Amino acid sequence: MSGTLLKSETALYRPLQPILIAIGANLPGPDDSAPLETCRRAVAALDSLPGLRVKGLSRWYQSAPIPPSGQPPYINGVAVLVGAVDDPAALLAALHGIEALFGRVRGSANAARTLDLDLIGIRDLVRAAPDPILPHPRAHQRAFVLAPLRDAAPSWRHPLLGLTAGELLERLPAQQIDAL
Repeated sequence: MSGTLLKSETALYRPLQPILIAIGANLPGPDDSAPLETCRRAVAALDSLPGLRVKGLSRWYQSAPIPPSGQPPYINGVAVLVGAVDDPAALLAALHGIEALFGRVRGSANAARTLDLDLIGIRDLVRAAPDPILPHPRAHQRAFVLAPLRDAAPSWRHPLLGLTAGELLERLPAQQIDAL
């Protein structure tokens, strides 16, 4: 070979890109643990998923519920996982399984929850259907996702918008979020 890569070989040498998981909770866990403790335990559960490892983690944030409601504030963060994901739907199912272990009961949209794990993105994958839609269709509108995402993966670019989490965050109207 002349030292140039064939098109089919370039994927083998492409730098590993992140699998991004947003983590949130605003109700006590099944053992009455505080939402922050539930989120920390969820990170350990993410690290135990077959073939995946937690490579990075944002600091934790506290945010007001969106849309505004009488719910308690949320604890939010983002974990960066690395590894192979052959089927995004299987990963989403695994995330739902972790949520269930921590007492999550799926009910109405935007309801308070013991744990919420959202698949924000898998590398630069764009997927309109079937679920999960990637990148997450509302992540770019939510400071509680973008602020921790900026911490955990500052160079990540939204594959459709071409902007980093920090650039997207700057474009948002003010939302209540505080670093812990």
